[in-house]
Amino acid sequence: MELKSKNKLHGGELSFYQHLSKVNNCSMGFAVYLPPQAQTHQVPVLYFLSGLTCTEENFMIKSGAQKYAAEHGIALVTMDTSPRNLGIEGEDDSYDFGSGAGFYLNATAEPWAKNYQMYDYVVHELPEIIEQNFPIQTNSSSIFGHSMGGHGALTMALKNPGKYRSVSAFAPIVAPTQNDWGIKAFSGYLGEDRSQWEQYDTVELIKNTQNKMPLLIDQGTDDEFLEAYLKPELLVAACEANQHPLNLRMQQGYDHSYYFISSFIEDHLVYHAKYLKSD
Repeated sequence: MELKSKNKLHGGELSFYQHLSKVNNCSMGFAVYLPPQAQTHQVPVLYFLSGLTCTEENFMIKSGAQKYAAEHGIALVTMDTSPRNLGIEGEDDSYDFGSGAGFYLNATAEPWAKNYQMYDYVVHELPEIIEQNFPIQTNSSSIFGHSMGGHGALTMALKNPGKYRSVSAFAPIVAPTQNDWGIKAFSGYLGEDRSQWEQYDTVELIKNTQNKMPLLIDQGTDDEFLEAYLKPELLVAACEANQHPLNLRMQQGYDHSYYFISSFIEDHLVYHAKYLKSD
């Protein structure tokens, strides 16, 4: 790992790193916030997955989460949303595919399959690096995210029973197989076999999983992407039909931005702390 920068924050330490990812076959960036409690003992960890166009920096700079992570003694980890600067034709042509838009899946279609293995990176490779190099408790992690990252957090939690103690999301893409963002990304990364898409669709997973992990979701009513891309009503219907626990909070007047995230970030840290510190 190469340390890029380090700053003291709320008694803890925020660091940015670059490293060579084995699963993505390229350099990747991630950030770690260690609360002050990490100076004396191991702490639980909460992974945050960012949305389209973001890097590992956006959440750490804009969310204000570190204050609450310090209060509860929880480490925060963010990562870039895709590999970058690979020279793949078309990787920088649009905001919703390629660079900054990995969709937290394992690509199987060329030319993306060699490098775009974000599912394995987030679920397997990065946690191993974090636990090996930082004072992190094993078997004490949770996950949350925003928009595309909310999609990633929900699908990863549902697909990996026991790996995460809790999951939540801000304005997640809950049914990517039913909107233009997901259809574009999945057809490009996974090919045209739609049966392969469903493994990365929260609504479809809810229909077929026995993992009844509770879902906490905040969604702004003035979100510009609400009707065309986010469609929380599809998740509500799936959860009701399959008796899956869901706490969907429609927040009046809020949009899709980090102003929205920062307004409710404390609630999410408190929520995850309840599970992470339950021992």
